[in-house]
Amino acid sequence: MKKLILLLALATTFGATAQTKSELVKHFEDYYKQMKSQGDVQGVINAMTHLNVLQPNKARLDTLAYIYASEGRNLEALNTIGIDQNPTDTDMNTEVKAIALKALNQPQRALVFYEELFKRDANSYLAYEIAELKMQTQDLAGAKAKVDYGLTNVKDDMKRSYYESQRPYEVSLKGALTYLKALITFNMNQTDNLDTAIGLLDEAMVMDANFNLAKLSKEALAARKEKKE
Repeated sequence: MKKLILLLALATTFGATAQTKSELVKHFEDYYKQMKSQGDVQGVINAMTHLNVLQPNKARLDTLAYIYASEGRNLEALNTIGIDQNPTDTDMNTEVKAIALKALNQPQRALVFYEELFKRDANSYLAYEIAELKMQTQDLAGAKAKVDYGLTNVKDDMKRSYYESQRPYEVSLKGALTYLKALITFNMNQTDNLDTAIGLLDEAMVMDANFNLAKLSKEALAARKEKKE
């Protein structure tokens, strides 16, 4: 009789626990929808975190990490999904690792994930990102190859944003790639390629008159040339 009572008690406890968990999942799913409708990013993060604790889900983890990265919370993004490279990683997972590692000034590690994205879907946007990172790691030949690919495949409607000035601005991706080509050309031979680099920066500014970074770079190279003469 005692055994029967114990079994009934355990069954009741497990049933109550399951019901409570089910209710919690429903609560946080409703909470997630509400926070999303209000545009409350932190609320969305809180809801997804609770749901992942209650019902672990890789797709949800990837989305949570993407939200963190979109908010500039790159360490939290990487703490959510890690920094290991796995063949089964989704495009979103791989992109988050690439973006977050680049933002945290880890160009060599970021390159691994950008190169993986490029293998999956080669395009001029990724070519720019990879070329920029390869410049940071002093792989100028690799950077040039990616810029050449980018310029060959770029479309007129592709854009690139810059944030170094007080007011962010946008230029054509073709102009952005031409700007990178100028920097790579100069760094390959800072004496013989000075005029060529200045000419490429002029091309970039013809494409986009508001290209502040190209203008600053040209001024620096022109000052260098004047000093030499």
